[in-house]
Amino acid sequence: MPIRLIIADDHDLLREGIKARLADLERFDIVGEAADGQQAVDLYKELNPDILLTDISMPNKNGLEATKEVMAHDPDAKVIILSVYNDPQYVKESIRIGAKGFVLKDVCKSKMINAITQVAGGGRYLCPPLRSIDEKNGVDFNLTKREADVLLRIAQGYSNKEIAEQLSLSVRTIESHRSSIRDKTGGGNSASLANIAGEMGLV
Repeated sequence: MPIRLIIADDHDLLREGIKARLADLERFDIVGEAADGQQAVDLYKELNPDILLTDISMPNKNGLEATKEVMAHDPDAKVIILSVYNDPQYVKESIRIGAKGFVLKDVCKSKMINAITQVAGGGRYLCPPLRSIDEKNGVDFNLTKREADVLLRIAQGYSNKEIAEQLSLSVRTIESHRSSIRDKTGGGNSASLANIAGEMGLV
């Protein structure tokens, strides 16, 4: 089954550019286009796509406001923010409100495809220039320094017991950190968390 997409951007040329990048690939099906934030929300509710690709700067609700409304309607929604700005505050706010990806508009076709595919598969994606935000200390998802330490070791394949020994903490404390990491990042099993750690630049 193809990945069903809605593209939201108030610039016709940019929407056409994104469509042109994806049109020749059978794995994607662009089911709707929106020229403003409210249209994006309405189309999402009507069409229930796999992915919403949305610009930030749009009339009648910006992309972040639209994302909040979509997430309120469907907590499992997969939204990728598109932007010309690699402003850390935009990135952090996007992830905080539930977006699963943040992609700069000038990325090459392969990175755009990778972002969509990764998010559709349950992962997250940040463009490479954005992964080192705040010295890669995990603040992309508002992780504490200790949670980032634990996430790194999860990605390295260590068990809770081994992580506890390395950090001189109890297994119960590691389990608590792991639960908090899952809540903040949306990750599930160890493989998913390892993928998130990679996208954050921790490993």
